[in-house]
Amino acid sequence: MADKSSPEETTNGKSTSPSDVSEETAKKAEELKTIANNYFKAQNFEDAVKYYSEAIDLNPNVAAYFGNRSFAYLRTECFGSAVEDASKALELDRSYIKGYYRRATANLALGKFKIALKDYEMVVKYRPNDKDAKAKYTECNKIVKQQAFERAIRVEDTKKNIADTLDIASMVIDEKYAGPKLTEGKVTRNFAETLLEHFHSENKLDKKYVYQILLQINELFRTLPTLCDITIPDKAKFTVCGDIHGQFYDLYNIFKLNGLPSEENPYLFNGDFVDRGSFSVEVILTLFCFKLLYPNHFFLSRGNHESETMNQMYGFFGEVRSKYTTQMAELFTEVYNWLPLAHLINKKVLVMHGGLFSSDDVTLDDIRKVDRNRQPPDSGIMCELLWSDPQPQAGRSPSKRGVGIQFGPDITQKFLDHNDLEYVIRSHEVKSDGYEIAHNGKCITVFSAPNYCDTMGNKGAIINMTSDLKPNFVTYEAVAHPNVKPMAYANSMFGFM
Repeated sequence: MADKSSPEETTNGKSTSPSDVSEETAKKAEELKTIANNYFKAQNFEDAVKYYSEAIDLNPNVAAYFGNRSFAYLRTECFGSAVEDASKALELDRSYIKGYYRRATANLALGKFKIALKDYEMVVKYRPNDKDAKAKYTECNKIVKQQAFERAIRVEDTKKNIADTLDIASMVIDEKYAGPKLTEGKVTRNFAETLLEHFHSENKLDKKYVYQILLQINELFRTLPTLCDITIPDKAKFTVCGDIHGQFYDLYNIFKLNGLPSEENPYLFNGDFVDRGSFSVEVILTLFCFKLLYPNHFFLSRGNHESETMNQMYGFFGEVRSKYTTQMAELFTEVYNWLPLAHLINKKVLVMHGGLFSSDDVTLDDIRKVDRNRQPPDSGIMCELLWSDPQPQAGRSPSKRGVGIQFGPDITQKFLDHNDLEYVIRSHEVKSDGYEIAHNGKCITVFSAPNYCDTMGNKGAIINMTSDLKPNFVTYEAVAHPNVKPMAYANSMFGFM
């Protein structure tokens, strides 16, 4: 029973109490479920969720309705909601095995391996011949044991940074390497432009040069504040980009459409540079080179995918290990820990990857004081900057992702008033047009990875603005890329999307 199948076609859920749903209502609910299933198969997961929800409203006694909606939430990365629905399905029917499977999958995506393992145990118990479930149980168990071992032997005070142990001088350039070369160990404009074409032709950068770039960018990031200030001069152009997610060929297209970065053409990339897409190494090295080349005109914010747990699950670590070394993958983690968490444009527009906060009292100074040199915590300002999402209704809600919060238009307005800001820009969510204007124009989402994961069919978008701070949206379609599928380097456990 691999959970890569279609949603439940027939209703086999059981009610825990006598149903007060009429036969006519139950039939209508089944019709809505069928409509939802068709949307799911067409990979229109938002409409699938809508119609599953309508079916549930009519008949909340069917486990399969919650199970199917949980599956749709998985596909839209709403892992908190997926856990909640799978749990509800299991309340209705403890023998509903897909409920255990989907709850395990959602907890796995959140890095909650011990919790996921318990559900995989149930699946294997009831379906001992299910090879996919058995493989995931075995792999999850291995991760839980490995984490326990690492905790047992870890001595934080004596742990050395990889950056401090590398001997660059002893590294030798591969004699067969014919790509771009650093000039006296430094990135030049010619190097950056040549590297773009080198990557576009499916070539690798020599390992020594990669290590040199990582050590230099690490030193640069360490000098930056958690909240960086950006000034757009009068009538100058500035570009904000959202998630790229390892889609190098779409990044290349952004530069083709909007111009290469320069002092006259500055950029801010707002997190989630890597994972999912299978050209994450090419994306991140390109961005790091431009940051080194234009440190005051090219800006990078941390996203929730610039973290160890996400990288281990969604492909970046696997890609780095495949193309280079495990040591390099671990060095990337050290570098990501120093990425700034937010940027303030002309003192009026705050840009962060995720969103706003569980408290109305958060100030810009509070953000500036965050100790960011660590893995993202499960709560607090740093977590919410990386994980939160807007919602249309007022107030706050638990996050559909299971991390961070959801915040309404009133919360956005309070934050802006409290900090004398005009609006916020964030990323973090796929949007069909590549962007969305919400909360009365005060909360803008920009997502720059078109046809996300080769399946979503969305446009990509970037924001151009001048010193008047009026956002102008540029949208574009996905471009062709070499035949390497998204998630090609991810652990096989995480191939559910």
